[in-house]
Amino acid sequence: MIAMADDAQHALAAAAAPVAMRLALAPENMEQDLSRLVLTLVEFLRRLLEAQAVRRMEGGGLDAEEAERLGLGLMRAREAVVSLCGKLGIAPETLNLDLGPLGRLM
Repeated sequence: MIAMADDAQHALAAAAAPVAMRLALAPENMEQDLSRLVLTLVEFLRRLLEAQAVRRMEGGGLDAEEAERLGLGLMRAREAVVSLCGKLGIAPETLNLDLGPLGRLM
């Protein structure tokens, strides 16, 4: 059996990765593909804000009322993303992008 070079093995593994995790804008699915991209970016920003809020809470930068309002806002944002996914026929767990050698966005 011929041994494959590391680069060839990496390329083969990347090609075998789940297609749903890659950005593939097909003309017949343009609306859903763009919706998935936009919702992925919104979910990424929501998670980023959530991590920042946790750091602020742990650092004592938020009082109890601010933490409550922020938590409620982040929960509602997540609910909105999940609701939009349902309306557009997108599974929320597919909201991610394969960034190639950098790995996945989330």
